Amino acid sequence: MHGQRCVKVGGAIDMSEPSAISQVTLFGIAVSKLTMNELLALCEAHIETRARLLLGVVNVAKLINARRDAELRRSIQEADVVLADGQGVAWLSQWLGDPVPERVAGIDIMMELIRMADRRNLRIYFLGASEDVVSRVVACVQNLYPGVQIAGHRDGYFDLEREGPVIAEGIRVSSADILFVAMPSPKKENFLRRWIAEMEVPVCHGVGGSFDVLAGVVKRAPQWMQRAGLEWLYRVIQEPRRMWRRYLITNSKFLALSLWEIIRCRLLSRALRRKAEYHEKAG
Repeated sequence: MHGQRCVKVGGAIDMSEPSAISQVTLFGIAVSKLTMNELLALCEAHIETRARLLLGVVNVAKLINARRDAELRRSIQEADVVLADGQGVAWLSQWLGDPVPERVAGIDIMMELIRMADRRNLRIYFLGASEDVVSRVVACVQNLYPGVQIAGHRDGYFDLEREGPVIAEGIRVSSADILFVAMPSPKKENFLRRWIAEMEVPVCHGVGGSFDVLAGVVKRAPQWMQRAGLEWLYRVIQEPRRMWRRYLITNSKFLALSLWEIIRCRLLSRALRRKAEYHEKAG
């Protein structure tokens, strides 16, 4: 973990408290049990103190891919907080009897942080997507959120090893309060894990394809599809050739692993209950 650990105390964030935020473990990944409002309060606290906060999000695909990709799994685990980005992840926590309070989607985090920056005149650096898309994102933010200070921007097409140090230094000297990294997994996680200390940005958030949505290149699924956990289907409809195989494989694996995990947890719970009943009778 990077920076100080935080815990919610009486509805506020206590930066001096070393205790961890409550979590639920899903397929070996610790997912933070935070609402959007609690997360935003945590971000504000870190911006105030300039302490680093690395945000991570997981959806069904990332949970499945992290099982076989050790580097991706390590990058996720090193985030300070990991949120349930996908509705399927939130449902799994409910099925296991230890629910997250709500789904906190990565794109929604990005938009809430932009609104916060607008209110407080914070500096944001936009990294990722194509040059055309990131330029359109910056123009959109400047138009709709004039209080945001643009710390800088550049596209996400670069070599991590060769160009990473120069990009990280550019972000550091920009004095950004918030960094959005719009690159695919595991590139964005690996970039953030490798350079977060050098960049000295209080809040870093990997946003995947969110720049494409904000720039109007890709449409986000309607609210009813988001609530129904069908955003993946909307993406397949938009890009069938590229997406159908990916979601068929990951969703099938997720359902099978979820079923096994639910059965395992219920059998364990039953065994523990019987053990407790035995000791009660024996006592």
